[in-house]
Amino acid sequence: MERARKQKIVEELGETFAAAVSLIVTHQTGLTVAESTDLRRRMRAAGAGFKVTKNRLAKLALVGTPYEGLADLFTGPTAVAYSSDEVTAAKVTAAFAKDNAKLTIVGGAMGEKRLDVAGVEQLAKLPSLDELRGKLIGLINAPATKIAGVLQAPAGQLARVIRAHADKQAAA
Repeated sequence: MERARKQKIVEELGETFAAAVSLIVTHQTGLTVAESTDLRRRMRAAGAGFKVTKNRLAKLALVGTPYEGLADLFTGPTAVAYSSDEVTAAKVTAAFAKDNAKLTIVGGAMGEKRLDVAGVEQLAKLPSLDELRGKLIGLINAPATKIAGVLQAPAGQLARVIRAHADKQAAA
């Protein structure tokens, strides 16, 4: 590979790493093209990305990013998953690794906070931002619904009492 092409790859990787909120480092031994394409498709659908990297170029691209401390993880057949939120890359990578033994999580980082394999798996178990928003809206709506039911109950009871009284007078 010529020098100018390598420099361009390092720049692109550096931009990707700098823009990422979370970065997951994986080893992918024997991953077929179809499996790799499936993983990339899942990442893209979730709003994340997945790149197979040359270790030497990736280490150069890490310089000046919050992920500089991950350089020691770049050994062997390495690929990185990245996303613009904290949970997505970890969630998709962990789900894929669970179903496919050819992909193993080595570690990762969320900003400058380094994560080991257990940390990445814990991060993957967290609900996504959309799930949290849904739960929050549900919590906000539930009391409002209950309040509306409580406020309507006395009016309904009053109407039933008046109707019973009217029926009683009509019968007499």
